[in-house]
Amino acid sequence: MQGMKKFYDIIYKIVMFICKILLIADILITSMAILGRYVPFIPDPSWSEEMVLTLMSYMAVLSAALAIRRKAHIRMTSFDKYLPDKLLKLLDLIADIAVFALAFVMLFYGWQYVQSVKGFYPSIPTLSIRYKFYPIPLAGIVMIIFEIEQIIDDVFALSGKEVKA
Repeated sequence: MQGMKKFYDIIYKIVMFICKILLIADILITSMAILGRYVPFIPDPSWSEEMVLTLMSYMAVLSAALAIRRKAHIRMTSFDKYLPDKLLKLLDLIADIAVFALAFVMLFYGWQYVQSVKGFYPSIPTLSIRYKFYPIPLAGIVMIIFEIEQIIDDVFALSGKEVKA
C-alpha cells in the first residue's frame, strides 16, 4: 500500500507543478497584455485574452482534481456529528463512487466532444480550437486516478483498517 501512496504523491506533485506553470503563464500573459495597452514599446498581443482563458480552464479543472486527493471539496457536514461513524464512511464511499462515475463521463464524453470540434482560434489561426476543450477529458483522467485512491481508502476505512498516509 505504501508503494501506491508514493505513486499518488508523484502524480499529485506533477499535476501541482503543471498548475503552477499554468498560473505563471497566465500572470505573464496578462501582465504583458495590460502593459501593452499603456506602454508604447510593449506589444499587446491579440491572442492574450483567449490564451489566458484557455490556460485558466486547464488550471481550474486540474486544481479541482487535486482537491479530490486532499478531500478539500465542498461537502455538507451539518449532520456528520449526528450520524454513526460507519454510516459516514459508507456515505463517503458512495460520494466517491459518484465522483468516479462523473470522471468517466468527463473523460469519454469530453473526448468525444473534443474530437467533434473543428476550427481554429480567431486570433491564432494556426492553433486548433480543440485545445480549449481538452481540459475536460484531462480532468477526467486525473480525477479517475485520485478517486481510485479515495475509494480504496474508503473501503479500508469501512473494514476498520485506516490507511496511513
